[in-house]
Amino acid sequence: MLVRMTFVCLLACGVAGSAMAGELPGKYFRLMEAGTKPVEERLNAQPAPDLEALEARPGWHHFPYAILAPAVLYAKQHPDNPRFRDPKMLALAIRIGDLLADEDEKGRYEPRLDSDWDTYMWLEAYRLLQTELGEQRRARWRRAIERNAALVVADAKERLDFPWYQSPFIGTSPNHYAQYASLLLLAGRVFGNKEWEELGTRILHRFATEEQSPDGYWGEHNDSGPTTGYNHLTMTQVALYWEYAKDPAALRALQRSTDLHKYFTYLDGTPVEVINDRNRYWDVCAWGHFGFSHFPDGRRYAEFLTSFFRADNLSMDALGRLAQDALYYHEGPTKPIPQDRPRYSHKMSVPAGIRKTGPWVVCLSGLISTQAVNNQYYLDRQANLSIFHQKLGLIITGANSKRQPELATFTEKIRGQVFSMPLSSRLQMSEKQDRLSLAYNTFFVDVYVPAPLENEVNLRVVKTGKGTPADDTHLNLQLVLKAGETLETGAGRKIVLGTDPLELQPQDLGGWIRHHGWRLKLDPAATLSWPVYPYNPYANGPEKNLEHAVGVLSVPVRSKPEEHDWYVRPAEQEISFSLVVE
Repeated sequence: MLVRMTFVCLLACGVAGSAMAGELPGKYFRLMEAGTKPVEERLNAQPAPDLEALEARPGWHHFPYAILAPAVLYAKQHPDNPRFRDPKMLALAIRIGDLLADEDEKGRYEPRLDSDWDTYMWLEAYRLLQTELGEQRRARWRRAIERNAALVVADAKERLDFPWYQSPFIGTSPNHYAQYASLLLLAGRVFGNKEWEELGTRILHRFATEEQSPDGYWGEHNDSGPTTGYNHLTMTQVALYWEYAKDPAALRALQRSTDLHKYFTYLDGTPVEVINDRNRYWDVCAWGHFGFSHFPDGRRYAEFLTSFFRADNLSMDALGRLAQDALYYHEGPTKPIPQDRPRYSHKMSVPAGIRKTGPWVVCLSGLISTQAVNNQYYLDRQANLSIFHQKLGLIITGANSKRQPELATFTEKIRGQVFSMPLSSRLQMSEKQDRLSLAYNTFFVDVYVPAPLENEVNLRVVKTGKGTPADDTHLNLQLVLKAGETLETGAGRKIVLGTDPLELQPQDLGGWIRHHGWRLKLDPAATLSWPVYPYNPYANGPEKNLEHAVGVLSVPVRSKPEEHDWYVRPAEQEISFSLVVE
């Protein structure tokens, strides 16, 4: 009996040990060490560097972020950090800090876009290294950092009691306002400025207690749905707030945010795009992993995200934020996340949900939002469906756009005006079938997605007419087509996709297309256009890179008012698609 009990205890201890054994923060240190090498090489190759020249290199925008990696490697004691107290790391951090001080004194630091983000990184490095800087350098860095932190005080104060910390009220993005606050909180702590510390604390406490939706996001434009990528940024500031204030409300907000992100992340680590009202795409995010690390599933989620970063290809943004993650990471046991499971589903309190079935991930969005006509950065919530495959990536994208109704899932033309955003919606999810219902002025549709098979997803769209039909109505799917690869059609055509425009009619498509390892069976009336360049909010115009182009599959939505004399015409058209991975 004693032998058996001992064996059970050893087994239990072994299981517990494996649960505790995580890849982090060890991988952060390895990535940071690798990321500092090209920084040092570049500085050595350029005798008198300046920020303009350094930041001209792709991926090196926000070069000041680089200062935090050698500072953390030097100052953070951990068994997985072999560079602790390495004088080379101290020398590199000091070299970067002196460069920033030079640029600031020449008036070239602050005019750069979002320089307050850089000031935070510089401040953290100062905090970690101040005893190593010497009196003269310490005073010089402090003067520059305080001067730049002071620039956000007025903006932070005047917005303090605005109705919502959302852009229609505060005139900037919530993630920016949260970053003003975290910079002032930390600068106040480091430099003994109680006014700054209290101002940052008040703002961040409100972000934690009032501004977050129950689904875990901070709405940038309104509360109708998340801005997935930028939510990482706002969450990072709330996470930093917890580190210094230990406000229990902040920890609860971080738990909600962890739940949001772990569910709405594709199997390649990128945030789900169909629920995003600002960005059509977003890279795997390095921001705020330490905010997830309070929870076992959050630590596993941070591991999952970090697994996609390559040591030989780190941007300055990623290098700096991974250093921040290593600095504040909370170690402990891990537990599986949705991406580890063969299947999962999650539905928000707003009409959006996601389902993973084997290699398939399908996301449905019925999110409804007002149009931000005068703000170039907010997209129209007009797309409703995305389909992702573990091996092939995104196949049908539900990314939103602006002033491009041709990329909306459904459009109707009434008296010469095109409408592309739903008036009302409802999402119903079950293991057997998910159903997204979208209502427009002259019709509503039910989009049915039965549980995917191992190699197949089927879609069925049922349209019900209302009153006088629109002049023109269409269903559109945005296909993620790959330039340089072949598109094959059921009519026997094989086309290598490039910059030449294609307008394929039903007779050209022949009922199906094949591309990039998948085959899509089409409605007989479908047409296909390529390339369609989506809107880029940062350029306030269309994309110019073929990499971001999509193919638009369009099907006319028909009405049959002559057959009925009542207002609502149930199920007057059905459109089906079948997507098979070959």
